[in-house]
Amino acid sequence: MRVLAAMSGGVDSAVAAARMVDAGHDVTGVHLALSKNPLSFRSGARGCCSKEDAHDARRAADRLGIPFYIWDLSDRFIDDVVEDFVSEYAAGRTPNPCLRCNEKIKFAAVLERGMALGFDLVATGHYALLERREDGHTSLRRAVDETKDQSYVLGVLDQHQLRHSAFPLGDTRKVDIRAEAAERGLRVATKPDSHDICFIPDGDTAGFLESRLGARTGDIVDESGEKVGEHEGTHRFTVGQRKGLRLGTPAPDGKPRYVLGITPVTNTVTVGPRESLRVARIGGIRPTWAETEVHDTWRGFAQVRAHGAPMAATISHRESQRVDEEPAVWVELDEPTTGIAPGQAVVLYDEDRVVGSATIDEAVPA
Repeated sequence: MRVLAAMSGGVDSAVAAARMVDAGHDVTGVHLALSKNPLSFRSGARGCCSKEDAHDARRAADRLGIPFYIWDLSDRFIDDVVEDFVSEYAAGRTPNPCLRCNEKIKFAAVLERGMALGFDLVATGHYALLERREDGHTSLRRAVDETKDQSYVLGVLDQHQLRHSAFPLGDTRKVDIRAEAAERGLRVATKPDSHDICFIPDGDTAGFLESRLGARTGDIVDESGEKVGEHEGTHRFTVGQRKGLRLGTPAPDGKPRYVLGITPVTNTVTVGPRESLRVARIGGIRPTWAETEVHDTWRGFAQVRAHGAPMAATISHRESQRVDEEPAVWVELDEPTTGIAPGQAVVLYDEDRVVGSATIDEAVPA
């Protein structure tokens, strides 16, 4: 098969490309230039998409003896990921840009271009497993290394995208991937992982958003609507947050207060006790199904964070309020959880198999 290996310049994508070469595929490496003004060097483990990363990807491709290209997808990345991130925060929601990048860039734009050029698969260094059946169906499953499992951020992929994807690292632990890279003579064997939002390399999310949205002071109120403090912008907060509130009025019981809700229209942040964060039911919109057969009501597991614990739940069809609304789902949790924010993704599992995902738009208190 002709395989397009997405090479970020890190150890995972380099070993993924090497394994596809070992498997006998015709492999071409491609590095995605997602920034208009890439930094010359990364700062520690922050961010990616620097000139250093592009050079590291090219050196790895040279070591493997495969063709290598750089694709400039910066315009589409800005439109589909960065602007989406800013607009979601402006609307009081908490987005996950890594999911959006996987959905819109790595497994949409790259796959579209790759298939137009005659490639059969896009291979990445994500930690997840693919199970291919004789009938052509492909299932997405959790990786062997639970600490590195990335099935959550891949939960936005549909069946077409999964059929044309390859995740060669899903059956191996990260420590063994680094050892393999060293054995192969790949210079990225000891390179630190990037674990921050790639387009905010200094890690200052609030500062980045303020540069785009501006500072707009407003009130912090309690559940009764009484003002208890002021804020410098709703974009600085997310549901479940405790730090940085700087409340002028202490709670009557003296206990810490948490962000319960964000209302950009009135520019207010509502706070209250931790107990008020308890959520029993999650409403999701714009579902994407990795599995082709989904029952109206079924038992499974829900995960709301990249490395969060899976929660037992009953998933069912959610009736739309208007005929023009998109399909939606309800997720009834067996045990209430906390810190659910609109804009997050809820990824649905049948044991270790991803069934689908949806964007959270409602959290019903326990």
